[in-house]
Amino acid sequence: MSDNRQNRRYPQNLQGVLQLAVDAGSAAEGPAPEPLHISERASLSQVFLSSDMCKGQLDEVEQVKQCLDVLHREEPDEKERDEEDDDDDEREAAFEMLSELCENLDNARDLMVLGGLDLCVSRYLSHVQSGLRWRAAQLIASCAQNMPQVQDHLLKIEVLPKLLQLTDADPNPTVRVKALYAVSCLVREQEAGLQEFVAHDGFSVLMRGMQSENEKLRTKSAFLLLSLLTSHPEHKETVVCMGMVQQLVSVLRSPHSPFHEHVLGALCCLVQDFPQGLKECRNPTLALEELLKQRAEELQRKEESREELDFCDQLRVLCFSGQQSDDNGMDR
Repeated sequence: MSDNRQNRRYPQNLQGVLQLAVDAGSAAEGPAPEPLHISERASLSQVFLSSDMCKGQLDEVEQVKQCLDVLHREEPDEKERDEEDDDDDEREAAFEMLSELCENLDNARDLMVLGGLDLCVSRYLSHVQSGLRWRAAQLIASCAQNMPQVQDHLLKIEVLPKLLQLTDADPNPTVRVKALYAVSCLVREQEAGLQEFVAHDGFSVLMRGMQSENEKLRTKSAFLLLSLLTSHPEHKETVVCMGMVQQLVSVLRSPHSPFHEHVLGALCCLVQDFPQGLKECRNPTLALEELLKQRAEELQRKEESREELDFCDQLRVLCFSGQQSDDNGMDR
């Protein structure tokens, strides 16, 4: 056993570190590994402390390049199928490292210049392995946050339609959530992104997201809708004309969930200073007033639902307090 310890080789570069992560993940699926001897732990620590990467001799741009080398590999053919899982694991590890590196805005810009974002869009958003699809979407989101230059580039290479399609129809729930996260990063503070979002029927994607069985997707869809309506009230007409009020009320009638807070908030946005939205909410066929009364009673003693109750009360006041006089005024 001591001979095995002495013969172990430790990684000297980023490529080796990635392979070490893959090997560790594979070992975790089998029998419990033998604990490292104290001398081995010291040796491994020394490797990391003395490596080029930790000394700063291998700068972060080089780390980005080495990760891209992994991602640029050709896909395994039929003869290499047995090695495919290990290859995918190493690609996933490369994505994880890139996501961490690109929390630094300079690294995100470098990744764009080196063609990494184009690679994500052209190959990995449509990859057969869901673990690579969602990691590609996550990396796109990380790079796009608060980076107008990166956002502009991503819009030029037409990533938004692909992300909306993944959000709407990918069979893997994690892919759908990560894709919506990337959509959010491209549209919330980016006028050109929002225009493209509207042009590709993005509000319908959010509507269907709120009706899905994926709790995270429902929550994030409702939150993004509320955020967009709050910051861009000019899109209220588009949303109301597509039947969003009726759909939101239908969502409220589903079994109660914390994301209903965002749904009620969106309805409040649609009736504030917008007569068409107010008229839709007052439609007797929706029976919204009775639904709001019932929901308010259910939430009264739940401190964690205070904000939802506030939205509920606000919507009742906006829609049904003094309704008769308002209706007479609109009739005149």
